[in-house]
Amino acid sequence: MRPRQFDLIAFDWDGTLFDSTALITRCIQAAVADVGGTVPSDSAASYVIGMGLMQALAHAAPDVPAGKHKRLGERYRHHYFAHQDDISLFDGVLPLLAELKGRQHWLTVATGKSRRGLDEALRNVELQGMFDSSRTADETAGKPSPLMLHELMAEFGVEPERTLMIGDTTHDLQMALNAGCASVGVSYGAHEPDAFHALQPLHVAHSVRDLHAWLAAHA
Repeated sequence: MRPRQFDLIAFDWDGTLFDSTALITRCIQAAVADVGGTVPSDSAASYVIGMGLMQALAHAAPDVPAGKHKRLGERYRHHYFAHQDDISLFDGVLPLLAELKGRQHWLTVATGKSRRGLDEALRNVELQGMFDSSRTADETAGKPSPLMLHELMAEFGVEPERTLMIGDTTHDLQMALNAGCASVGVSYGAHEPDAFHALQPLHVAHSVRDLHAWLAAHA
């Protein structure tokens, strides 16, 4: 078996493994409308995906006063949890993860979701035992701070040069750059890939099949 280049692989969740970008965008827009803010465009709402929830909502709705932020978060959660069963993993994710697991990589999640949100998503897709660890935005610093990756690397005793971050947003790739880690971008999620190249990903995958093939050859 070819030697591994990376011991630790960290995946973003929404838009990278989980086909949730369109739903999150709609829920952000609905929540802003509920509290009387100016509804963001699709591109403005999808841009904030990957940030911590309240940071994302505040960025997407700059005219909503801070006093309404708690209500804004409540309305987002209401809309999201009402439809979370409508979405699923991207096709091909399960065999991809199984192959990486078979190669003895440490598999982790670094996400802007809350701990509750990630745990519920993992239960819904029956992936509770697949990942060796995870970090969420409500238990450490949100992206693009490198703290999530620093904590995961410290947990497993892995150096930055042996760590790979995979994500669908500039927030993910900037976090990897800030942590001194390599990254791979995926173009099928929340952000247009034109913005990725300045953040030096090793590869931009245009499908899960493309990602799988690259990881098999290079990870």
